[in-house]
Amino acid sequence: MSVIFIDTDSELPFEKAKELNLDEKFIIKMPYTICEKETFYDLGSTYDAKEFFSLVRNGNMPITSGLNAEIYKEYFEPFFEKGEDILYVSFSDELSGTFKYHDIAIKELSEKYPKARYRRFNTKGISLATGLPCYYAVKMHNEGKSNDEIIEFLTEFCPRVCASFSPNDLFYLKKGGRLSAAKAALGSVLQIKPVVRIDAQGKLYNAGTIKGRKNVISTIASEVAERVRDIDKYPIIVLNGDCREDADKMIEKIKEKVPDAEIWDYYIGPVIGTHCGPDTIACVYVADSREYA
Repeated sequence: MSVIFIDTDSELPFEKAKELNLDEKFIIKMPYTICEKETFYDLGSTYDAKEFFSLVRNGNMPITSGLNAEIYKEYFEPFFEKGEDILYVSFSDELSGTFKYHDIAIKELSEKYPKARYRRFNTKGISLATGLPCYYAVKMHNEGKSNDEIIEFLTEFCPRVCASFSPNDLFYLKKGGRLSAAKAALGSVLQIKPVVRIDAQGKLYNAGTIKGRKNVISTIASEVAERVRDIDKYPIIVLNGDCREDADKMIEKIKEKVPDAEIWDYYIGPVIGTHCGPDTIACVYVADSREYA
């Protein structure tokens, strides 16, 4: 028998997990802390995006963290013990140190239960750039596809899943060490907005800067319209950090350019919300590759 795990840094929306009948024992809950309270994110079952971003706007800085080896073992050991074929579809190991503890747990379990087969597939994404592959992987699992077949699909699919997002306030990128204080201060004065993407290795990079929020929305919408592929198979995902009007404008512009596209419209979860802050706007879509001309 095969089993499939995902983690909540995928930010797969709770309603999609429910649609897939994904049991919570197969969802690895990643922690974040705000107002000195640690919460294990549950894909949005109890997460209130408006409350989260309101707390952040009021000066409460959240932090994200990883899991220790013992927690990983709690998730996986029952399935190692049964000798099952285990597949974990994860977010990018370039974006967290948690996989060091994951690897310790898996080494111990593999030695203890040598009959089990365990594989982790690194999507080299985060948030819905991981959540979209997770959605199709679990769907394939539900259809009776083997883990080998799922990995074959993910190997072709994940390098095509692109993400572009733009924080409205550079303070949060500065706080996370991804931007210098001087650049953040200058950018705020000039109303310069960065566009951040995920590269083929699963790392975040600054793809450029744009002056003004309105131009950011137009630029990302045009990028998506030009590069998106297979709209008959896969959705375009618009994410917002509690900035409903901006999300609506983005959706409107995308629909003008790609009228037949299915669009998923969701709040950003606490992962990207922590590092990019309120009013972040983002798009996830399927292109030919993550390489830009």
